Amino acid sequence: MDDLLNRILQNFSIAGGELEIGGVSSSLLARDFGTPFFAYDREVLESKWKLLRRTFPPEFGICYSVKANPTRAFIQFFLTKGCGLEIASSGEFFQAIDAGCSPVDILFAGPGKSVSDLELVLSKNIGEIHAESFVEIERIGDISKKLGVTANVAIRVNPNQHAQGGAMRMGGKPTQFGIDEELLDRALETIANTPHVEFRGIHLFSGTQILDHMVLLNQYKKGFELARSIANQLQCPLQTVDFGGGLGIPYFANDHALDMRALQNGLLDLMAQVRSDKNFEGTRFLIEPGRYLVGDAGVYIARVIDIKVSRNKKFVVIDGGMNHHLAASGNLGQVIKRNFPVAVLTKFNQPAEEIVNIVGPLCTPLDTIARDIRIPVPQIGDLVGVFQSGAYGRTSSPMSFLSHCSPPEVLIENGTPRLIRRRGTIDDLFIDMR
Repeated sequence: MDDLLNRILQNFSIAGGELEIGGVSSSLLARDFGTPFFAYDREVLESKWKLLRRTFPPEFGICYSVKANPTRAFIQFFLTKGCGLEIASSGEFFQAIDAGCSPVDILFAGPGKSVSDLELVLSKNIGEIHAESFVEIERIGDISKKLGVTANVAIRVNPNQHAQGGAMRMGGKPTQFGIDEELLDRALETIANTPHVEFRGIHLFSGTQILDHMVLLNQYKKGFELARSIANQLQCPLQTVDFGGGLGIPYFANDHALDMRALQNGLLDLMAQVRSDKNFEGTRFLIEPGRYLVGDAGVYIARVIDIKVSRNKKFVVIDGGMNHHLAASGNLGQVIKRNFPVAVLTKFNQPAEEIVNIVGPLCTPLDTIARDIRIPVPQIGDLVGVFQSGAYGRTSSPMSFLSHCSPPEVLIENGTPRLIRRRGTIDDLFIDMR
């Protein structure tokens, strides 16, 4: 068993060679809910939340990024912790409201916000919109004027190349995200000259899946510098400085977990300067984590339904695949396919003796969950688990592809599993215009 999987398994327990999630055996969960499905351990959510809250100074508010996992139970969990929410669509806005979030505690980011999106959230008194273009600023102004409201707007800044990093860079280069730093003065002037729009602050998000604490600290330092410069220019502190998300979790061999102690110490040093700076009096600092909070908590579980050998290569076919977990197949941002942590959940007490490909049931070679992975001798009926599946699993996958039923989601709390999203049925696939 590789080092990464060993570290991940510290979040769970193994009894009789079988993985337990929240104290419940994988086979029992599979029996009661059927395969494939996503299982989440609430205790892991709790642990990650406590570590994150302990790492960041009290001046930092936390807004859960709904896109990571928009299941109602997850949203409600973070609302009970005093979190706000970051959304990227009107659909996520409805999910946030349905989960009990007040509109004033919601931030709306993302390129390409439509007129109908903006009309909806502005009519409901959303807390803040993060403008990503000059067209969007004008659009927000026009809609706010029509509705007779004032829009709270922050500028999402695409910083220069000195504040970049992460597995997927979202800033420091030509990008659809935000307004380039060199155009910031023009953006401030545009907002100042747009009635019904109030400037609140800035939002920086340069990259995602960051595992190096120094990359994050450099981005935060850049954010403080920009905010200080703008506050000097406007002669008043910004109301919000949003550093985005980007905190990563280990997925692949040689990945190391983000050093939260080093991040905490670096933040303490930065805040020692900020706390004595009048340019930040009353400023609210924000982060928008998603993956970091929920990714470790989830396991995607599928059952082996066929085993075949083709030209001396063994293929283990499971009853779910990239239609449910696109990221694990390597088709969500990977340039070269690398395996997520994968294991046979009922055979942790058996030696890994065979090298196989684990594939899903879809009619495409892209539907490969693990390539050249060493596992115990597989049998039909075995349960295969994909770890690190709490974020960007079900809802970032092409579930309509080949019209398989969508997988349910199960949350285990205090040893009791609870269905938090039902399995899609065949009837669901045929709800269309007749």
